[in-house]
Amino acid sequence: MKKTTQLKNLLTSPDLEFIMEAHNGLSAKIAEEAGFKGIWGSGLSISASLGVRDNNEASWTQVLEVVEYMSDATTVPILLDGDTGYGNFNNMRRLVKKLEQRNIAGVCIEDKLFPKTNSFIRGEKQPLADIEEFAGKIKAGKDSQLDDDFCIVARVEALIAGWGLAEALNRAEAYRLAGADAILMHSKISKPDEILAFMKEWGNRCPVVIVPTKYYSTPTQVFRDANISLVIWANHQLRSAITAMKETVQKIYTSQSLIEVEDKVAPLAEVFRLQNDEELQQAENIYLKTPEHEKISGIILAASRGVELGELTEHLPKAMININGQPLVKKMLELFNERGIKDISIVRGYKKEVFTFPNINYFDNDDYATTGELVSLYKAQAKISGTCIITYGDILYRKFILSSLLDENGDIVVVADANLERRCCGNHGDFIISSRPYTKEFSEEPVYLKQIQFTKLKQPDQFDGEWIGLIKTNQKGSDLLKSALQEMSLKENFNKMKMPDLLNVLIEKGSKINVVYIDGHWLDVDNLKDLGNVMAYH
Repeated sequence: MKKTTQLKNLLTSPDLEFIMEAHNGLSAKIAEEAGFKGIWGSGLSISASLGVRDNNEASWTQVLEVVEYMSDATTVPILLDGDTGYGNFNNMRRLVKKLEQRNIAGVCIEDKLFPKTNSFIRGEKQPLADIEEFAGKIKAGKDSQLDDDFCIVARVEALIAGWGLAEALNRAEAYRLAGADAILMHSKISKPDEILAFMKEWGNRCPVVIVPTKYYSTPTQVFRDANISLVIWANHQLRSAITAMKETVQKIYTSQSLIEVEDKVAPLAEVFRLQNDEELQQAENIYLKTPEHEKISGIILAASRGVELGELTEHLPKAMININGQPLVKKMLELFNERGIKDISIVRGYKKEVFTFPNINYFDNDDYATTGELVSLYKAQAKISGTCIITYGDILYRKFILSSLLDENGDIVVVADANLERRCCGNHGDFIISSRPYTKEFSEEPVYLKQIQFTKLKQPDQFDGEWIGLIKTNQKGSDLLKSALQEMSLKENFNKMKMPDLLNVLIEKGSKINVVYIDGHWLDVDNLKDLGNVMAYH
C-alpha cells in the first residue's frame, strides 16, 4: 500500500491511532520496528539533532534531506512537521511537490508567521497568520499535489497564543473548507480541557490530531472517548537519546575508559543490523567477486553439572543457571554474535535436553560425570578449524576481553588475568608462568606461555596470571591443537585430562602460545560464593 494511503487510513480510522517522532533515518527505523504505523518528522527534533534552534534556522532543503533518509529507511508513512510551509503559497506548492518526490506521505503546517518559533517558547506572544492567507496556502498545497492521498494537516495555534476556543473553532473550520485533510489542535496547558472543549464543539467535521506533550498524564482512553483520530508522540526519541548520551559521555570523561559503559550501550552488531548491513553483504556476494572473509567458529564446553552449586543444578547444568534473567551461556552466545561469530558449537552433557538454542551445533558428552574437559573438546574436534574460539561454559567476562583476544596475532592465544591479588573465586585455578610478567608499560614484544597448572595459589607472586578459560586459534593453531588432542586421546588417562594438560603438551611440542593479559573484569562460576560474586558483578 502506498505510504500516502497508509497515512490517510490512519487519519480516517475509526480507532485512535498513534505515530512516533523521529529525526533521522536511524530513529525512524527504530520507531517502525517498535510497531508504530507512522512517523512524525518533528521540526523540533530535526533542528535539535542538527544543533540549531526550532526557528527555521535549518533551511527547508536541509529538512528535506533529513526526511528523505527517514523515508528510505522505513516502509511506514511520514507526516512532516512543515512549520509554516516555509513561506507563502508558492513555497507551499514547491514543498508539496518535493515531498511527493521523496515519498513523504503528508505535511503539517501551522498558522504562524515565517520564521516560526516553537510553540512552547513564549507562545502567547507569537503572532498568528491571517486566516484567509493561511487557507490560501492550504488550497495551493492541495491543488499542487499529484497523489490524491497526499495529506495536508492544518495546525491551529489559537489556543497556544491565548486567543480562545471561539477563534480556534473559526480557524479550524476555515482550514477544513480550504481542503485540509485533518486539523491538529495544539494546547500547552497540563490538562486536556482545551482539547476536550474543542472536540465537543467540533462535532467530528474532519479528523483531529493532538500532541499531548504537556498534558501527558491524561489517560489515553480520554482521547478515545473524545473521538480524536491521531496522537503524535512528538519528541521522546530525541529527549531519551539526549539523556542516554549525556550519561555515557560523562562516565567516559570521568573514568577515561570505556569499560564501564561498553556493556550498557547497544552493541555494534545492532548498529550494523539497523543499517541493514546484511543486505549489503548479500549484494556483495552477487556483484563483488572477492574472496570470502575468514569465518570464526566458537566451541563452548558446557557438559558438567556443577555439583558444588547444590540444588541450583539439580535440574540444570551450571552453564544454564539464571544470571539476572538469562542463562549464563546465553550471555556468551550474545557476545559471540556481536562479534560476528555465528558458527557456534556447544558440548553438552548433564541435562542436555535443556540446551535448546536455535542455530547451534550440539555435541554430546554423555560420560560427563567420569570424564574431563578434553573428552568434551574431543567430541567437537570436527569444528576445530580456521579461526576458532574455545571457551569454558561457566565463565562471564566483559566484551572487550573477547575483542582483545580476537585482535591478538598468534597461532594459539590464551587470555590470562594478571591481577592475582584480588581473586574472588577461591584459591584454586589454572595459573600460568609466562615469558614476561604483566606490565603497564607499552611493549610490542609478545608474551608466551611457558607453563600452566591447576593448583592452589599460595602467594600472588608465585605465578604471572590465571588462565580464564579462553583460547583462540588460527588455521595453523587449529591444526596443531587438533593433532595434539588426537594424540592425547590414545592415552589411558585421557578421560581425566583437562585443558591445561593440552596446553602443556603443545608447549612441549614447541608450539608458541601467546598470552593476552587482562586486569580483572571476568568471573567463573564454580560454587555458591562464585554465584554471589556474579550477581554483584552485574
